[in-house]
Amino acid sequence: MESRGWPFCFIGGLAVIRWGEIRATRYSDLCILCGFGNEEKYIHGFLKRYQPRIPDAATFAQHNRVLLLYADNKVLLDISLSGLVFDEEMIRRASQYAYTPEISLITCSAEDLIILKAFADRPKDWGDVESFLARQKHHLDEDYIVNRLTPLCDLKEQPEIVAGLRKMLQPLD
Repeated sequence: MESRGWPFCFIGGLAVIRWGEIRATRYSDLCILCGFGNEEKYIHGFLKRYQPRIPDAATFAQHNRVLLLYADNKVLLDISLSGLVFDEEMIRRASQYAYTPEISLITCSAEDLIILKAFADRPKDWGDVESFLARQKHHLDEDYIVNRLTPLCDLKEQPEIVAGLRKMLQPLD
């Protein structure tokens, strides 16, 4: 992706390892900024390089905006095909992180990962948010998080997600 100049960042498990807890993951989730109407170029570029995980992966990706692939080492790749302003900003804010001296990856910020996890609104994701807050709370831009999450949850018609996150952000007495 870097060699092609495709804007992207890793999200999901690899970002959780950076900002939360060390854990094993068999998935690599990443977000690539392809816009709307340009998905086919990216889908076919990836399918030339990686094996699809499902039949007719290109059609699935066009409809669901997620391309499901296998990496060369059989790690599962979930590639989100993004065109949202939030994702563009998330990718612009992403930074390199050295997992080992030999492996450095571009991951989303802790704030953007919290937004993604809260928006997903699954028990496991809320557990991750709790872990991030325990480790990163004093380094987070809480206004950024709430201001970016609110319109996303408004679109989803689930403002209770923001209320739940605000409660978690309150200092413990």
